[in-house]
Order: sequence, then C-alpha cells, then structure tokens
Amino acid sequence: MTTFIALLRGVNVGKAKRVPMAEFRTLLVARGYADVTTLLNSGNAVFRARSGVAGKHATAIAAAIARKMKVEVPVIVISAGDLAAIVTKNPFAVDAAEHSRFLVAFAQEPKALSGLAVIEPLVQPPEGFAIGRHAAYLHCANGILESKAGAALLGKAGRAVTTRNLATTLKLLALAEKTR
Repeated sequence: MTTFIALLRGVNVGKAKRVPMAEFRTLLVARGYADVTTLLNSGNAVFRARSGVAGKHATAIAAAIARKMKVEVPVIVISAGDLAAIVTKNPFAVDAAEHSRFLVAFAQEPKALSGLAVIEPLVQPPEGFAIGRHAAYLHCANGILESKAGAALLGKAGRAVTTRNLATTLKLLALAEKTR
C-alpha cells in the first residue's frame, strides 16, 4: 500500500466551504482508503491506498466531497515519498521558530508552479522565494501578513496551488512516515 497526503484548498476559513474533518475521514474510509488520519481543521489528511496515482485520487476525492458534502473544493494529493522530497529539497535554512512564517506551495501538476513566477518581483529582503520541481517555497521573514509576496501566494497568484506552513508540512510528513 502507498501512503498519500490529501490537501484541500481554502476550506474551513470563514463560513464558506465547510468540510468537517470527521466527515472528511468518513468519506475517505468509504472510498476504501485505510489508516486515514486528519490533521488540524484545514483540510489535511494522510491515508493509504492499495493502488492508483496521486492525480486520480485527487480527482476522485474532490468529486466525492462535491457529491456528499455539496462543496466544490480543489484537492491536491501527493505521495509520502514526494512530500519527503519536497521537504528535503527546501532551499532555505529555517529555524523552528520561523516555521509558521514559511509557506510551502503544493500543486497537483508541476506546471502550475511556473505560474507563481509573478510573485518573484514582490519578494522583499529578508524574504526568500524559490520555485522547485514539486513545490514552491516562500519565507516571509517579517510575517505572512506583512508580506506582499505572501498575500499574492495566498491570493489570486496562488489559485492553482494550496499552501501549508512549514510546521504543518513537517507534521504531515511525520504522520505519513508513521503510516508507511
């Protein structure tokens, strides 16, 4: 069995797009996934599947959420191996105290990351921004709310991706490694 991570974009922020995590877990189990664990209330799940590729799982999960919960939400699914590579290939050294100020942008298709190049001109030192093969990385040294690049990534420029701070990303990796 392969371990995957599902990341829902833009759920449980305000009153729109409510996806209760207990219902999300139940939905994943009903789809035949095993060892389903959710993290936080922001649409993160780790699960195991007997077969299939990440993109097909993402499409199936999004369709199931729309059908069962009546919520249209982008879903990105990556394998535990890909998540480990994303963490390993982070080009920035970030102290643990900065993990909440460091965003990792995940995309289902790597070509969606190239669209994030519009953020580069908004980066102000001491911020750092890099687009990798499977993720983009943004260190908002003075805080996400103070960063024009952070606002762009979380706004229109980042519509094709979903972001997690590094603290959450590392927690998801730990959960994924535990279920492997």
